Amino acid sequence: MQKKELRPTVCPFCACGCGLSVVVENGVARNIEYMPGHPVNDGALCPKGNAAIQLLYHPERLHSPIKQENGKWIAISWEEATTLVASKLGKIRETYGPDAIGFLASSRCTNEEDYLFQKLARLMGTNNVDNCARL
Repeated sequence: MQKKELRPTVCPFCACGCGLSVVVENGVARNIEYMPGHPVNDGALCPKGNAAIQLLYHPERLHSPIKQENGKWIAISWEEATTLVASKLGKIRETYGPDAIGFLASSRCTNEEDYLFQKLARLMGTNNVDNCARL
């Protein structure tokens, strides 16, 4: 017997915050259902929101950080990825100065997360902070 449930969520693709429900069967997201009466989108979704499930299970979707080594992409751990990024940002800052670094925040971040993100940028010594929340 299949266990089917609806899980209400927010579309992850832009800053609008449209509501939708994910149809989950036996722990696997199978489809989406509109959420009529939602205060942001009243059940309507754009093409990106309608394709959310297709993107979730796309065969080329990344499941871990990757880096290029000897011309090939290899999976690495999150610890290795964050260490590598921190090291390279430090080298860029040391070589070219802090204004050679820029930070682009996600439109899906909360104000509090964006505040912390800009604090990280300021800690690195740059004012180059932007957000992709443009419609």
